[in-house]
Amino acid sequence: MRTFQINGCAFCLRMHTRDALKKGEDPDRSAVLPAWEEADYFSATDRAAPRLTEAIACVSDGHVSDADYEAAADVLSADQVSAVAWLATLMSAFNRVAITSRYRVGG
Repeated sequence: MRTFQINGCAFCLRMHTRDALKKGEDPDRSAVLPAWEEADYFSATDRAAPRLTEAIACVSDGHVSDADYEAAADVLSADQVSAVAWLATLMSAFNRVAITSRYRVGG
């Protein structure tokens, strides 16, 4: 979800928000995800994924810093860090296709 928010992909935001809510995700957590650092809804493990995701999605702003990588590696396994990296990269690619295709969401 954080990747979609950063990239501004309305199609993916709508689709995956609906899916998450159907699967029992807390609507409050979804609502405050853009401000995850300020919200008490997220554990240290929960915080590791969006932090690393933001660094990957914004790689042109200064690459993935050692601090961002180490923050994730401190609480996630190597397989989990790899999964976050692959998913953030793949979701960014899907966002670019959806945005470029001019798919309109809503009314």
